Parts: sequence; structure tokens; C-alpha cells
Amino acid sequence: MKVIRTDIPDVLILEPKVFGDARGFFLESYNKRAFRDATGLDVEFVQDNHSSSRRGVLRGLHYQIRQAQGKLVRVIAGEVFDVAVDLRRGSASFGKSVAFNLDAASKRIAWIPPGFAHGFLVLSEQAEFLYKTTDYYAPEHERVLLWNDPALGIRWPLQGEPVLAERDRHGASLKSTETFA
Repeated sequence: MKVIRTDIPDVLILEPKVFGDARGFFLESYNKRAFRDATGLDVEFVQDNHSSSRRGVLRGLHYQIRQAQGKLVRVIAGEVFDVAVDLRRGSASFGKSVAFNLDAASKRIAWIPPGFAHGFLVLSEQAEFLYKTTDYYAPEHERVLLWNDPALGIRWPLQGEPVLAERDRHGASLKSTETFA
């Protein structure tokens, strides 16, 4: 597994070893020992999630203020523009974001650590998005950071208005959202 550090070094892009031939391909999407050896992180995943979305759907920017979740994310069909925002007040990159494309063709996987808001915009006609989390979903602790807060400066590759859930439409600004110590 190849590890690529992003502009926020705690957010990682992982390139798994892909074995392909005329029949198709095989890859290990997760191996605890290989992940630990490649990243230096020893985490336990407790929940797997799967979302399916159509072009123009923007999900996020979500996080849990308690029971913060680290996420190992990947796309198995289609393509997304993926974003992580650092909400750790003590971090040198507090309030900054990193963005990258994830798609089924490249098979890249991203690690979004606890303490980050996360979201994505679907670029293809349809996208299947899988993610493992290090803590359980706790709706009472879920928060939404406003996806288009000017303070974040995220350049979403939009063609028109995104398709949003009501909660994502009314997220909090960076200035007013709850953050991590």
C-alpha cells in the first residue's frame, strides 16, 4: 500500500496494491496490519456504511462533536470530489480544508481522522461510497458545518446548485460551529 500525505498531513490518500488480469482485479480494501504498517495508525473500525447518490448530490460537511469518527472512505462506482476540514482548534491547520477526487477507476482510499468534518460532491451520474468508521453513529452528537461557508474557501466543482439534504442546507459556519479542543 502506498501512502500519500495531503496538504494536511493527517489526511491520507492510500493506493492499495491491485492485482489485475483478463478476468478483472483483486485488492485488499482493508487489512488492519497493512494499514498500521503503512500509516503508523492503530485504529479499530466498528461500523461500515454505504451510500448511493446521483450527480450533483453534496453530502456534508458532517462530523460528531462527541464520539468523533475517523473514516476510511472509498468509491466503488463513479467519482466524487471529497473534502475534509480540520476542526481541531490546537492544530496548525485548523479551519483549513483538503480536497481530492476519489473514483472507482483509481481505487484510491482516503483516511479522514477524528476531528475533521467530511463531505463529498458526486461528479459522475451515480456514485457508490463506502466508509468504515472508528466510532458508532450518534445522531445526538452529529453536527453539520456549512458546505459553502466563505471562511472555508472550498472550491466545489459545481455545475449549478447542489442537491442537498435539509440539514446540510442549514449547517453552521466555521465561526459558530462546535469544534474540537
